[in-house]
Formats: sequence, structure tokens, C-alpha cells
Amino acid sequence: MTVVIAFKALARNKLRTGLTMLGMIIGVAAVIAMVALGTGAQRAIEDQIRGAGTNMVTILPGSVMTGGARQGGGTARLAPEDAAALRALPTVDYVSEGVQSRQQVIAAGANWSTNIVGVNVDYQQIKSWPVRYGGFLSEHDVRTAAKVCLLGVNVADNLFGADVDPTGAEIRIRNQLFRVIGVMMPKGASSSGQNQDDQILAPYTTVLKKLQGREWLNYILASAESDDRVVRMAQAIATELRQRHEIAEGEEDDFRVQTQDDLVAARTAQTQTMTTLLAGIAGVSLLVGGIGIMNIMLVSVTERTREIGLRLAIGARGADVLRQFLIESVVISIVGGSIGIAAGFGVAGILRDYFQSPTLIPPDAIVTAVGFSAGVGIFFGFYPARKAAGLDPIDALRFE
Repeated sequence: MTVVIAFKALARNKLRTGLTMLGMIIGVAAVIAMVALGTGAQRAIEDQIRGAGTNMVTILPGSVMTGGARQGGGTARLAPEDAAALRALPTVDYVSEGVQSRQQVIAAGANWSTNIVGVNVDYQQIKSWPVRYGGFLSEHDVRTAAKVCLLGVNVADNLFGADVDPTGAEIRIRNQLFRVIGVMMPKGASSSGQNQDDQILAPYTTVLKKLQGREWLNYILASAESDDRVVRMAQAIATELRQRHEIAEGEEDDFRVQTQDDLVAARTAQTQTMTTLLAGIAGVSLLVGGIGIMNIMLVSVTERTREIGLRLAIGARGADVLRQFLIESVVISIVGGSIGIAAGFGVAGILRDYFQSPTLIPPDAIVTAVGFSAGVGIFFGFYPARKAAGLDPIDALRFE
């Protein structure tokens, strides 16, 4: 009976009830949309990083402590001999040296600024990266520091045109002529966010000797046969490099062994922080909506004082009146929150289609939104309901 009375009271003032719900609708929709945007970005980062191979680790030179966190840098270096030593480890299946150099490339009257990435023959297996045209590097190319290269699809399109096989053509990098031996398949962004299609692969020995004139590597890539061996592989690599670099027990490593899980954690931590911030800002709308509910319910108590007094005079208890007004506020919150969830799905769809932003709405976000809406209704509706229940029947009947 109390529920029916509460619904009839809300139906008598449809416009006011709808406007009161509006605060909850906007707040819940904003929270759902922001969570969808942040969760979608996080999932995209995870897929992007794991797409590069969950059984891969990256060894980087240097390790310094900044603000309690270990960061890259330092004066330590990785040498080709370090990579050669890792190949002898039983837990390591593939190893590739890695060097990078940003250069201007000229070919057939066109020029393009891109990354020249020096790698070894195992690089293709580590990255699971097939060739579109031509063939990959050979051990002879690496051993002799041959001036050969493979183009990323973006580089090939900009230098030679779309869907053109440039195999056998020559390009100029600095003062050196390189022969193109192939073009890689489209790959997309790497785990670090770099566009892998906008780069040129060449023997690392060639990049070191012909383009950079140094002996040190930027990084080493290694991979295991399966992802369940990655942890053991990373530990074995760390032990081997500590011995090679003569690092005493208790001293900090002068290198970093970074797994794909480490990359996922580092990249998603940033998106989680931003998602929390955006959701917090959107949550302010829920607070405003809750205050709106309390305000309207207080007005309703004042307007319906004689009605409340009449109910109390004919036998209704204060608990019945309290329950009625709580039900009204909870209904406003839950219905508004439900509409807000639907609106949030719509906003998330617009963000996905119009701005090409990945979105994902986790089920627990929906459950939390409904629960939070009900909680807002109870919290902000309790005071008006208690005030209504505490009215004196005689004074209420005299109220004008």
C-alpha cells in the first residue's frame, strides 16, 4: 500500500519528478561514459602490447632510482657480446640486438624521415612479423654488415607509392646506398606506442658501423617458446647479465629486464589514473543530483503537510510516512540511474564511432551505478522522510 501511495504522489507531479531525475540521469551517464572510455583505452593498450607477443622480454641498459622508482638511464651499456651470451641460455629461444637511428631517407625523388632499426635475423620470429614482399635478413647480411633493408609499409607507400613492390630498388640513408630486399606486412603500433609501419629494418651491424659509428646497443629482445617460460627466462637473463657486468651481490642492476606484463602494468596505470579522475569529476554530477532530490523532497514535505497530518490522524504510523518518502526518493534515483545507464551507453557509442575511441563498459560498472543511485536516493531522501514522519498530526492539519 505504501509503495502505491508513493508512486501516485510522484505521478501527480510528472514534470517536477522528471526534472529531479535529470540530475541523476546526467551524473550516471557521465560516469558510465567516462568509465567506458577509460576501460576501452586500457583494454586497447593491453591488446596492443600482448599482440607483440606475450613471451617476449626487452632488455634495456641502465637503471637509476628516481623518487623510489627504478627508471632507465645511467651510464651502463649493452654490448653485442651480451646478446651473444643470452643465446647460450637454455630458456631463451630467440635473441635480437636492437639499435635505432632517426634518419632522412631519399628514394626516386621522394624523401621521408623515419626510424632506422637495426636488428638480427631472430627479430622476425620474436615479433611474429611476416614479410609482404621479398625476404627477410640473412645471417650473412648481419655478419658482413650488408647495406640491405626492409621497409615498413608506410615508408614504402611514401617513397614508392601504394601497393608498389620496391624490392631491388635503392634508397639513400645519409651518405649510404641501401638495397631494398623486402617490405614488411602492416603491423601497427609497438608496445611503446611507436608506429612499426613507419620504420626501416636493417642489420644491426650495418646501423652501428655505417650510420652511427658506435658499438653499443639500444636494447636486446629475447623470447621464449611459450609464455609460461617467460618468468624463468627473465630471471636467467638477469643472472647472466649480472655475472657478465660483474655486479656484486646487493648492488643495483645496471640494466632492466622488462616483460610484456610490466609494460601492460606501466601503460594501464596511466589510463587508470585518468579514468579515476574523469569518473570523479563525473561523480560530482551525482552529488548535485542527490542534493536536488533532497531539495525537491523537502519541498514536497512542505506542500503535503496537511496530507501527512491526515494520514497520521487516521492511523498511519510515522514509520509508514518515513517509508513512503524514502520509496519516492529511491524510485527517483533508480529510475533516473537506469535512464542514465542507457544514456551512458549512447554517449559511449558516439565516442567510439565519432572520435574513433575504443570503449568498453564492464558489467560491474552497471551494477555499481544502480547501487550507487539507490544509495543516493536513501542518503539524500532520509532527512526529508524523517522530517515528514516526525510531524505532529494536529499541527500538520492546521498547516496552511
